Amino acid sequence: MVNTKAVIFDMGGVLLRTEDPAPRTEAGKPYNMDARQLAEFVFGSEAGLKATLGQINDEDLYLDVGKQLKLSGNELERFVTLFWQGDRLDEELANFVRSLRPEYKTGLLSNAWSGARKALTDLYPCIDAFDVSIISAEVGLMKPFPEIYQLTLQKLDVKPDEAIFVDDMPVNVEAARELGIHGIQFTTTREVIEQIEEMLQIGK
Repeated sequence: MVNTKAVIFDMGGVLLRTEDPAPRTEAGKPYNMDARQLAEFVFGSEAGLKATLGQINDEDLYLDVGKQLKLSGNELERFVTLFWQGDRLDEELANFVRSLRPEYKTGLLSNAWSGARKALTDLYPCIDAFDVSIISAEVGLMKPFPEIYQLTLQKLDVKPDEAIFVDDMPVNVEAARELGIHGIQFTTTREVIEQIEEMLQIGK
């Protein structure tokens, strides 16, 4: 049994996922990019990296994307709408996070832009499920660098081996493990919940 005091979750690809790729595929069609390629183009661009580190805001990022794709104001607005239209909050997982409290502390650790906190409050309400929420753009740090994990542990007031971390990206899970955190790679909601319950001995 793991002596766990906190469970930390990633946002994109875990709590918030692109369940319907069709709108993003439609947005990328004029540029011969499928949904995955378009996501890489936006998130992996120089502007995307700057937004993730909080060096520019969401609006500046979109303007950069619009400039690269030669989109007018209305075209850019439609592009942004389509880009996010297929995203859904995993209500089952969000409710599971809530159920862990108050016995366990809960944390959010996300590589995300400056608008993420508002989105998780208004559009995909789940920020209330977390005792601590660390968003890369707000702290100027990002995964998989160790400093952002250490900051999260500090805010939760737990040691590495007292925390479980869930992320869909293998590199981020491995970085957590290297610090002594118990890492779980997200596969499906049910599998992750079962893994956490097993580690916490819930229902045993």
